[in-house]
Formats: sequence, structure tokens, C-alpha cells
Amino acid sequence: MHVPDGFIDAPVSAATGVVAAAAIAVSLRGARRELDERTAPLAGLVAAFIFAVQMLNFPVAAGTSGHLLGGALAAILVGPYTGVLCVSVVLLMQGILFADGGLTALGVNITDMAITTTVVAYAVFRGLVKVLPRTRRSITAASFTAALLSVPAAALVFTLLYSLGGTTDVSLGKVATAMIGVHVLIGVGEAAITALTVGAVIAVRPDLVHGARGLEQRLKLRVNGELVDATPQLEPVAAPRTSRRGLWIGGLVTSLLLAGFVSFYASSNPDGLEKVAADHGIDQKAKEHTSADSPLADYGVRDVDDARLSGGLAGVIGVGVTVVAGTGVFWAVRKRRSTTSQVA
Repeated sequence: MHVPDGFIDAPVSAATGVVAAAAIAVSLRGARRELDERTAPLAGLVAAFIFAVQMLNFPVAAGTSGHLLGGALAAILVGPYTGVLCVSVVLLMQGILFADGGLTALGVNITDMAITTTVVAYAVFRGLVKVLPRTRRSITAASFTAALLSVPAAALVFTLLYSLGGTTDVSLGKVATAMIGVHVLIGVGEAAITALTVGAVIAVRPDLVHGARGLEQRLKLRVNGELVDATPQLEPVAAPRTSRRGLWIGGLVTSLLLAGFVSFYASSNPDGLEKVAADHGIDQKAKEHTSADSPLADYGVRDVDDARLSGGLAGVIGVGVTVVAGTGVFWAVRKRRSTTSQVA
């Protein structure tokens, strides 16, 4: 759903740029409460994983594909504030290096793909875990539903932005129907990827999943023949099956394989926004990307003729740059332990 330059006019693009900048400033402060020495590297890995999986377009309808947006996944794994930053880092890398998503439309894309998906998904997720049984399966189910709803929500926000600043004269009703309809289908793929990933991390390191924190269940004790609440305790958790370093290395290797190898087999059909734009004429005033001459434009390495090798190298470079940039940001804003706690 990367919006290119020219779809939305300058005033609305500028306004969303202000919204995006404010949201990032708030998220930088909020991320300090979510990140520490344990979770900052994981957040960088989440950004790299989202970059990799976004290269894997999957077919959703005749002639249309979709890809992960990632807001729900990031919010649940590392927290909503950090989630906004994760997706924003990915969008920035894609726009500058790969000519994917317009640079003047960066505020539009961050507002739509980072802020909207993260806020909607985390609100739905927290609402569900409060009413569902407090188990790991409930977290996975809540992740699925939250991710599913976040994608059409982003499509709705794009439609609202288009109604305010669209550069072509196209019926708003047609845009809304087409955008929301196809992105409901894309949301199913988003939900499956999110639930599988969250479930996999919970299986090995539930203590590192932000969305699993604070999920307590009341234990009952029988006192004088009556059941009374004991001190709240977390659902019994088995010993971690892997170390943090092992999880990070495994996640990085997975990301590199997805971007460097599996991406070659991704659907070549246009994604939901591209298809709607072409069918309804939204793209009539689309502009050439500022970074169109980038050596990595369109997810290929310039002067490498073999398509498989070119795309694979671009994917590997993208994962590497994103994990370095993301980890650097998150390590810088993390909450530092006090000297006393470090000594202890």
C-alpha cells in the first residue's frame, strides 16, 4: 500500500508529514518505556523481518496481490510506540534506497501504514486479551483478529486522505469500495503471517513478547472449604527454549532467506493500491520517484543482469541496512538500567 508521489496533493501530504513527525516524536518518548537492553535488538530485528516479508507479495484475487503491512506484528511483539518506529524505519529505507513509496508522500505512508495499523491493531488486541481466557492461544487469536482489522482500517484512512487531497477526479464511493474490499482479503494474509510469527516467538521466548506482558490469571486457594483469590501470578511459563542471541540470529537468518531467496517467487501482480489506482485512474498524475536512479531501485541491484541474483542481493542489502538502522535507533532510545540495578 505504498503511496507514490502524485496521488495526494501537496497540502495534504504536508499535513500528514506534520502528523507523522509528531507521532514519531511521541513514539520516541514512549519507546523508552518499552525498550531495554533485552528488547532493543529484538525491535531492530522486527523491523528487518517486516522489510523482508513485505517483499513477499501473495495473490489475493484475480490480478491482484498483497503484502504484510506489519503494524500489528510490531505492536504486539515490541509495543505500540516501538511498533510505529519499526514500520517508519522500514518505510524510510524503502523510500530512499528502493524507490518504493514516494518521498513527498512519506508522511502519507507513515500515517497510513505505520500509525493507523499500529494504533488500530494494538487497541483491538488489548481489548480482546482482556475478555479472552488468559492463555498463549488467546494471544495468538487476538493477534490474528487485530492484524485482520488493521489492513482495511489503513485502506479506509487512505480513502479519507484521497477525499481530502486526491489529485484526480474519481468517485470517492468507487475508491472506498475497491480499496476496502481488496484490503479485507489482504488482511487475511496479514492476519495469518502475524499470528504465525507471534505464536512462534511465544513458543520459544514468551517473556520477550510485549503483548504477553501483564496477562495474569488469578490462582485459587481453598481456605476453610472456600476458594479465595491467591496472589496474581503469570500463566505458568516453561523455561525459554532458546537464548535471546539464538532468537536474534535465527530471526535474522530467516529474514535474509525470505528477502534473498523466497522473494523471487513472490507474486508479480500489482498490490491492492496499485490495482485500484490503475483500474480507477487514481494514478493519472503519479510522478517518477525521486530515487528512481538509486542503484537498488525496484528491489534490484543495478548492473546485475541475472534477475534472481539481482533481487536476492537487493533483499539481503535491505535486511542488513534495516536491521542496522533499526537497532541503532532502538538502542539509542532504550531505557537504561540504573547503576544500582546493573551492580545487582
